[in-house]
Amino acid sequence: MRATESPDWTSVHVAVPRKSQRPPGISMAGFVQHPTAPVGIAMVPHPSVTLFVDLSEGDGLVYDTHGRREHGSTVVGLIPGDLRVSGRTAEGSRCLQIRLSPVVAAAVLGASTELVGAVVPMADVWGRDAGRVEAGLRAATSWDETFTLAANALGRRLDARPPLDPEVTATWRRMVAGRGRIRVGSLANEVGWSRKRLWSRFRSQIGLTPKRAAQLVRFDHAAHLLAAGGTAAHVAVASGYVDQPHLHREVKAFTGMTPTETAAAPWLAIDGAAWPAPPERHP
Repeated sequence: MRATESPDWTSVHVAVPRKSQRPPGISMAGFVQHPTAPVGIAMVPHPSVTLFVDLSEGDGLVYDTHGRREHGSTVVGLIPGDLRVSGRTAEGSRCLQIRLSPVVAAAVLGASTELVGAVVPMADVWGRDAGRVEAGLRAATSWDETFTLAANALGRRLDARPPLDPEVTATWRRMVAGRGRIRVGSLANEVGWSRKRLWSRFRSQIGLTPKRAAQLVRFDHAAHLLAAGGTAAHVAVASGYVDQPHLHREVKAFTGMTPTETAAAPWLAIDGAAWPAPPERHP
C-alpha cells in the first residue's frame, strides 16, 4: 500500500493498493479527510461505475444529485449528472472508492442500463450481503487489509455471474484502447456483428450506446489532458475533436463547465494520486 497527498488537497490522505491487489477492470483508492476540513467535491464523469463505501463514523458522506440526497455507501452509475459528494464528521471522513469498468460492473453488480445516470444505495444493488461486506471493511485495521477484503468480495461476485458477450467486452476494450476515437461500424466489423446487433447488445449490457460510450471515453481522456495543463486548442486536436468549439460543447455537456473550469476541477486534481494506472489500460 502506498499513501500520498494531493498537492491541491493537502488535507486528504490517499491510499492506493499494491499491484497484486488490483484485479483487472477494478481500481481502488482509500480517502481520509481531516476532521477540520469539510468534504465537498463535484464529480467529473469518467468511464467507470463507482462504488463509494463509506467507512466514516457518524452521519458520513452525502451525495447530492438531481435534487436527491443519498447517505452512506453508494453506487454511482455512468454519467450521473450534477453530483456532489459532501460531508463532515467530528472524526473526519473515511471512504473506499472502487471504480469498475462497465464490463466488470455489469457482472459484479448484475446491473447495467438501470445504473446509467443513477446514484443509488449500495444495498439496493449489492443485495443482502452488502451489510456484511461493509462491516468487514470497517473492521479492517489497515488499508492493505481493506483492499484485500474488497478485492476478494468483488472477485466472488464476478466468479458467480456469467460474463458479458465476448463481442461486447472486446468492443469496450477497443474503445478504451483507442481513447474513444473509433467508428462503430469498424468495431462491428472487428467483432463480426452487424452494426445494428452491436448497437442493441452493447446498449443492453453496458447501458450506453456504443457511440455514447465512445464519447465518454474520449471526454475522459480530454479532461485529463486539460487537467495536466494542455490548452483547449491542443487538447481538441489530441483527443480527436473536430475543433475547439466541438471540445467546448462536449465538455459542457458532460460537466456543465467550460474546459478551463474542468481543468481546475478538484476531482481531476486528485486523480493522479488516487488512480496511478491510466484509464486506457483498464479492461
